[in-house]
Amino acid sequence: MVRAHNGQTYFPGIVGLNNIKANDYCNVILQLLSHTVPLRNYFLREENYAGIERPPGDQLILLPRRFGELIRKLWNPRNFKSHVSPHEFLQAVVLCSKKRFQFTCQSDAAAFMSWLLNALHQSLNGGSSSILARTFRGRMRVITARIPPANATPAQWAQLQQLPEWQNQREESKFFYLTCDLPPAPLYVDEMKENIIPQVAMATLLAKFNGVQEKEYKEPQGESRMKRFQLLRLPPYMILYMKRFIKNIFTLEKNPTIVNFPFRNVDFGDLLGPEERRRHRFTTYDLVANVSHNGPPEGGTYRVHIQHRGTGKWFEMQDLHVVEMLPQMIPLSESLIQLWAVNRDVANPDYAPPQTTAAPPTTTEGQQAASVQPEVEASDNQQFRLISEAELTSLAAQEITKTVVANDADPLEMLLSETTMNNDPSVDSMALEPEQKPGAHEANGLPSPLPTEEPVVAASTGPVDANCD
Repeated sequence: MVRAHNGQTYFPGIVGLNNIKANDYCNVILQLLSHTVPLRNYFLREENYAGIERPPGDQLILLPRRFGELIRKLWNPRNFKSHVSPHEFLQAVVLCSKKRFQFTCQSDAAAFMSWLLNALHQSLNGGSSSILARTFRGRMRVITARIPPANATPAQWAQLQQLPEWQNQREESKFFYLTCDLPPAPLYVDEMKENIIPQVAMATLLAKFNGVQEKEYKEPQGESRMKRFQLLRLPPYMILYMKRFIKNIFTLEKNPTIVNFPFRNVDFGDLLGPEERRRHRFTTYDLVANVSHNGPPEGGTYRVHIQHRGTGKWFEMQDLHVVEMLPQMIPLSESLIQLWAVNRDVANPDYAPPQTTAAPPTTTEGQQAASVQPEVEASDNQQFRLISEAELTSLAAQEITKTVVANDADPLEMLLSETTMNNDPSVDSMALEPEQKPGAHEANGLPSPLPTEEPVVAASTGPVDANCD
């Protein structure tokens, strides 16, 4: 804990953000991303993105610069006061999103998060080496099956299954976050003539991605199909979005279902197949941040629960208000977005190291040959090497001399101790795809699959997105 110039004490990173008018939906996402360790460490050092070139006249060049400035303000142990204004960053958001997201009218936090992740990735020139792809990008298999006609006999259905267009289709898709479908809320009171608050377990929501559970989805052409989802790769940081807002013909409804979940040691490896599970060294995750929504769907307020990793304490932040809280109170809120970080202290018991065959070493007389093969997790597009002690000492010295938060306080040691996340061998590189058209995926509760071309800055349509020109 450090002391600001005005005498108030605070933890670096646990500081409030000004609500200029109606930008609380932006503040909670900024707080969530600022506690993502690889992303934070990347933007703390301006030289990581200062040399990135964009086409002439491209306004996206402003986004990483303003975001980096805000991250450095949030984690500065020598602030003048214990809160920060995101005004400069929000101006860049209004400009780059073409006034889709403004700080003068309320909007949807999930839609803003989707747009910001895509826009930041593109502003950093995308590619497999993007910090966004290495941190949040996962991969899944989507199995699509056509529904048989209602008047088809078993013999006719067997013949249809022989045709290529009626066979199951398998495709791999990449995602930034997983959309969990909440069960519908009850329409009537219970047998005791009292209103009840529906509840659901986190494991029930995640069963959607185990490759077994099927669900019917309506295609844009009007035809319904059954789909299954099987996770193939778990990212270091997993984002879960609870689809709480449902827009019908008449109005926007909010599902009040409470999600019950633990805070630590949630095994996402159960969603992987046997082969994929053996390729992951770590499959256990801990909760880092939880965004909740209070009030009616058209308005309401957002707040975020953040864990301070240095002390293990939980804090509730709503704009400028920062208070310590008990973690047992978090599941009682209407969770909307959650951030989970992989726990590297709990190893996957089913992990099988890749078997490599090396040629026998050649030795000369009087010398003893020795070979050291570092154990790394399988990666798609990257190769990793061991870092010597001299290189590690040099990197630490550069962090101390160049980072803007360099000081003698304990929070700096906490930052430097986590900088190795960016070079973690269990993180492989994947490209970013642009967002699909509204209604194709997000409207059905699917993660946004993105093609292999360079992304186009577009965000998924959110359930509460006001149009304020």
